[in-house]
Amino acid sequence: MANYLYHNDLPDGLELGPVVAIDCETMGLNPHRDRLCLIQMSGGDGDCHLVQVSKGQASAPNLCAMLTNPDVLKLFHFGRFDIAALLNAFGVVTAPVYCTKIASKLVRTYTDRHGLKVLLQDMLGIDISKHQQQSDWGAPKLSNAQLDYAASDVLYLHQLKAAFDLLLAREDRKALAQACFDFLPTRAALDLQGWPEIDIFAH
Repeated sequence: MANYLYHNDLPDGLELGPVVAIDCETMGLNPHRDRLCLIQMSGGDGDCHLVQVSKGQASAPNLCAMLTNPDVLKLFHFGRFDIAALLNAFGVVTAPVYCTKIASKLVRTYTDRHGLKVLLQDMLGIDISKHQQQSDWGAPKLSNAQLDYAASDVLYLHQLKAAFDLLLAREDRKALAQACFDFLPTRAALDLQGWPEIDIFAH
């Protein structure tokens, strides 16, 4: 298990496989105000590849090629936020996608606890630390503790997806989940364009 840190983009020729777990770190939770600082990715092999984004950076050709590649499934936990952050920063629509938080809400209806830390504990018996969650991701040099924290958000998503795939099939909700995943980039675009809390399907 290793962390590989890059600046501004993924290196040429790096292939992360057909399913890539992705998470983003930003300066805050408002994508219009708070810039994207770090993108962490894993192909499910135990390694994490992290791209540190410079202030004002608006392009990352290799990264964006992967985000928009129709043959690569992008795997998120609460993808709504990350997809919006990536769209706001680079102007690309990330697709196709899978979101473990949506999967959890569709099959774990017996609880309202759908955070990543809880899911990893309950479903995989894995305990991760959230100590670095609220730290300065815009710092020019990130600490090893920050990188390890960022990596922990993607290293186990493939295992989590496998567990949720079984539950979605068991509860006959695979098609419903897929429809939600397909809509997720549009949901993120609505957030950016001014409908973050308004239900456009309501009366």
